[in-house]
Amino acid sequence: MISAFFNAFRAPDLRKKIGFTLFILVIFRLGSTIPAPNVNISAIRQCAADAQTGDAAGLYSMINLFSGGALLHLAIFALGIMPYITASIILQLLTVVIPRLEALKKEGSTGQETITKYTRWLTIVLAVLQATSFTMLAVSGQLYRSCSQSVVYSTGVFSIIVMILTMTAGTSLIMWLGELITERGVGNGMSILIFTQIAARFPASIWGIRTAHPGNQGWLLLVIVVAIGLLVMAGVVYVESAQRRIPVQYAKRMVGNRLLGGSTTYIPLKVNQAGVIPVIFAASILYLPVLYTIFHPDGAAATWIGRNLAGNGSSWEYNLIYAVLIIFFTYFYVSITFDPVEISDNMKKYGGFIPGIRAGKPTENYLAYVLSRLTAPGSLYLAFISLLPTIAIVLLGADQNFPFGGTSLLIMVGVGLDTVKQIESQLHQRNYEGFLQ
Repeated sequence: MISAFFNAFRAPDLRKKIGFTLFILVIFRLGSTIPAPNVNISAIRQCAADAQTGDAAGLYSMINLFSGGALLHLAIFALGIMPYITASIILQLLTVVIPRLEALKKEGSTGQETITKYTRWLTIVLAVLQATSFTMLAVSGQLYRSCSQSVVYSTGVFSIIVMILTMTAGTSLIMWLGELITERGVGNGMSILIFTQIAARFPASIWGIRTAHPGNQGWLLLVIVVAIGLLVMAGVVYVESAQRRIPVQYAKRMVGNRLLGGSTTYIPLKVNQAGVIPVIFAASILYLPVLYTIFHPDGAAATWIGRNLAGNGSSWEYNLIYAVLIIFFTYFYVSITFDPVEISDNMKKYGGFIPGIRAGKPTENYLAYVLSRLTAPGSLYLAFISLLPTIAIVLLGADQNFPFGGTSLLIMVGVGLDTVKQIESQLHQRNYEGFLQ
């Protein structure tokens, strides 16, 4: 693996791609630390530090999950890549229910370019809405309710508009940077940017475990947490790589004067076919009542939500709802992204069949049966990984900044595997030994 790593830098074009990707990531992290205009830097740093250690630490940890610390400090890139992710998910879901989008998806690269254009425009709309929401919360003092300092210098209309436009422009720039990485760098640009934002929080989160417990107990707990984290990551890599391969054989057929077909391939069905999307969906749904408490902090409903859904995440109500939502969205997302009817029809059209299974309806039923059997352990696996921070809180006395668990771990491992495989494929083209040998 080490020799393959050095071989990646010996190839001139691959070295340029890696260097370009690292350069873009430096710009991205720089924009995540520069505050937006009208932001009181010293006040917001103090308020953010107090919020992450106070009673509402769970709430701010949830809000700040994908921003790498930029959102709580109202940086230029405060919104991060989340507006683009949300827009992509919305367009993907609408493709199933809107015939026009479904037709565009089937047109190939031309239709995908049109869908990408729609995604960009929807991203801008969502960025404006989110930037407006967080800016107004900061101006009204509701962003940090427990902090008495003002995080902005001016509450005038012009200053508010400048802040909103700056954060929206930051999201547009992030989209462009992600596309540059995809075109000229290594890996999927948007995924790598998410990876960078989450990884930026890891050093402080791990060291926070040490500082939270004085003396040798802190060091011992730090070693235990890191060891558990490495084991969990190994397990996640194993499950993410696991797949059920359904063999498909194509019959020979005459096309003109040539005999074609007769090949054998397979349909790879992953155990975690849905990826991290169900976890994001579930967290988004649970975030809605948290938003309600921000805008309506008084009342019995806000009190119950603040105690059970916006606290430290250790209540059984929160964890039960979270796990049920993850399992539900796993089945839902798999059902709309993998269509056994379409797969069966395509196989029948091109003369393919599963050995021992008749073409048509029996093939459709068989694919649906295998997919349901794989989705069950996949959904339970996602629910378990997502509840790891809660388990750590109960067993290890960790806090909300526990680094190994939930959405962050799934995204980091998934993006890391995908990037390594892409580098490995380029190394194989140059007759180098790959990373995963």
